[in-house]
Amino acid sequence: MSENESTLGSLVSELRRGTLVLSVLSQLTERQYGYSLVQRLSGQGLFVDQSTLYPLLRRLEKQELLDSDWTLEEARPRRYYVLSQAGRRLLADLTREWDLMVEVQERLLGRSDPEGKKE
Repeated sequence: MSENESTLGSLVSELRRGTLVLSVLSQLTERQYGYSLVQRLSGQGLFVDQSTLYPLLRRLEKQELLDSDWTLEEARPRRYYVLSQAGRRLLADLTREWDLMVEVQERLLGRSDPEGKKE
């Protein structure tokens, strides 16, 4: 791997880490357990390792952005996660911030005019 490819890989990883919370929250408007969330994200093109996801879920729950409960209905117990009320509000706020950042990046990259219209 060339130095340029290594640098690109590192910077892409940084970008992905920066969007992970928004990505995860966006998928927890419906109850999900960890593995189903990994599958859902990867089905949309975002591949997240379980060793990254589970600590993030625990942190978001500790921050009271997620509610969770155990279900014993299946062969093995599963912990399900869903957005709390605070999580729903935060998701709305983060989504607005994301939209603003995308607009700014589109202008910086020359993909829209100064009024925000795409060229």
